[in-house]
Amino acid sequence: MAQSASGKHGPLRGLRVIELAHIMAGPVCGLMLGDMGAEVIKIEKIDGGDDTRRSVPPVIQGESAAYMMMNRGKRGIALDLKSPEGVAILRRLLAEADVLIENYRAGTMERLGLGYETLKAEFPGLIYCALSGFGRSGPYAEWPGFDLVAQGMSGLMSVTGTGPGEAPMKCGAPVTDITAGILAAMGVLAAYTHRLKTGEGQAVDTSLFEAGITLTYWQSAIAMATGVAPTPMGSAHPLNAPYEAFRTADGWITVGAANQTNWLRLLAVLGAEALADDPRFARNADRLENRAALAERLGPYFHAASSEIWLARLEAGGVPAGPVLDVLAMHADPQAQAREMVVEVDHSRIGAMQTLGLPVKFSETPGRVHGPAPLLGEHSRAILREAGYDEAAIEGFFERGVVRETVG
Repeated sequence: MAQSASGKHGPLRGLRVIELAHIMAGPVCGLMLGDMGAEVIKIEKIDGGDDTRRSVPPVIQGESAAYMMMNRGKRGIALDLKSPEGVAILRRLLAEADVLIENYRAGTMERLGLGYETLKAEFPGLIYCALSGFGRSGPYAEWPGFDLVAQGMSGLMSVTGTGPGEAPMKCGAPVTDITAGILAAMGVLAAYTHRLKTGEGQAVDTSLFEAGITLTYWQSAIAMATGVAPTPMGSAHPLNAPYEAFRTADGWITVGAANQTNWLRLLAVLGAEALADDPRFARNADRLENRAALAERLGPYFHAASSEIWLARLEAGGVPAGPVLDVLAMHADPQAQAREMVVEVDHSRIGAMQTLGLPVKFSETPGRVHGPAPLLGEHSRAILREAGYDEAAIEGFFERGVVRETVG
């Protein structure tokens, strides 16, 4: 389904966001707000822009695929914030903005004269959202933020992998970056609700470290209850069994027999009813204690037929199960298509191209991906005009190198 930038839709229509963010966590926050209808103006450094523009390969007609994914639906201006004129332009944009997103190193905004306390005095209704590696307080506040480091320090890498004693393994996706961006968007919306009631802006502060910690709810519950740190379990679940991936005759499927009813249904589908009488597998607690033996007993049943056959049988038997899809297969999946999780936008240089869709659906104010990612400074001239600058002033900015634009 083609989606264009014309005509903003969504529950946040009318909200203006200034994004001073790069790489991933901050841009995720911006794209979430933008997909829900906010106008997001992305400010990039004049020399090269967002570092994700250099996260290559792959490229599509010279444009970074990673950059285009993270920044779809935004308008862009390339601005020299090292110059007083550039900072003055930003201040003028903030005067008409509701939200500022930034993920600079600690102290950078203060050195620019744009720290929270300064902006709060100047724009008391502004919602100032700061994303960082470890948060804006505490002993690690000045440490840089990287998903790999956050996954390691949050405990995620200690529970990810094939089993105890193996080399540490991170999640395949940059989960702390993405989750931090989603948490930041949630925080912005909570702060916006407060502002609608009181007129007051505030600071919103979250981090990759806290995002990673948030993803350990189950493992933290276990550790707090037992005093023992959980270890990797492959695809298995720490609280339910069998709840993991099984190899079939031609691939892998996942099976979620996460309660006693589904356990008995699974045995009926497999023709393994005798296992119900095995005391090692009688209750969920028994199955967890004997998970390796359980997987060993179940494995030969799944090896005997293809994934397609088992998925059909499991569906008919009422047992939760699914295929293990690669990313391209996921894109083509009919449910992903029906839920508009793969959509098409019209890029000014590339033309029609695919991106991911909005994962939240609204009955009355549907959001959408409103367009492609901007070329570096693609909308600089238009944004300056909207901010009230006349043509002579705008030409002066370009001549003095304060602003840059790229056209398709």
